[in-house]
Amino acid sequence: MDFPKLKSIIEGLLFMVGDEGITTKQMAEVTGQEAQVVSEALSELRKSMVKNKRGIRIAEVAGAYRLTTNPDHAIYFERLAHSPSRASLSQAALETLSIVAYRQPITRVEIEEIRGVKTDRALHTLVGKDLIEEVGRAEAIGRPILYGTTKAFLDYFGLSDLNALPEPAAMDAEDMLDEQTQALFEKLDERQLTLDEYNEEDSDRNDNV
Repeated sequence: MDFPKLKSIIEGLLFMVGDEGITTKQMAEVTGQEAQVVSEALSELRKSMVKNKRGIRIAEVAGAYRLTTNPDHAIYFERLAHSPSRASLSQAALETLSIVAYRQPITRVEIEEIRGVKTDRALHTLVGKDLIEEVGRAEAIGRPILYGTTKAFLDYFGLSDLNALPEPAAMDAEDMLDEQTQALFEKLDERQLTLDEYNEEDSDRNDNV
């Protein structure tokens, strides 16, 4: 296998594994190359990203490699995270959140098995909004990340604790995701309605002062 192709494959593998990362040994096994050759290709790929001022970088975390963003662009990522147009959750993010909320702790792979689609972007969004976080590592090959909800999740939905999650109606397992997602939608609507009512009452009190 020629070097440029190997680097291209490595970049694709890094994109595919998401936040869980991948070790040099795993990349060598997948590509059928010697670990030393993979290390050299990885090193060259990392250097080229910096040299070409790419928007992504390769970071090493706990012995595994994963793609990350260029730290020099942090201010723009912060603007996006706090943009009013990004304040609400997409359908994909809410579906992912409902799976984590009701079935935590859970890995990315398990979430994707339930949703049937890739979920890296949704997980990234939810972590960025502090609604979910890493709560441990699964006892499985590669020690994948286990996700769980945060205190901010409880505040976001106006819940006292996880026992206050709305109970989905009894139904077949294949319909459970839709029911759980709808339950969170309704809970969020209730929360927003309560906030709106409070703001109206506060406005009335100020008018009467």
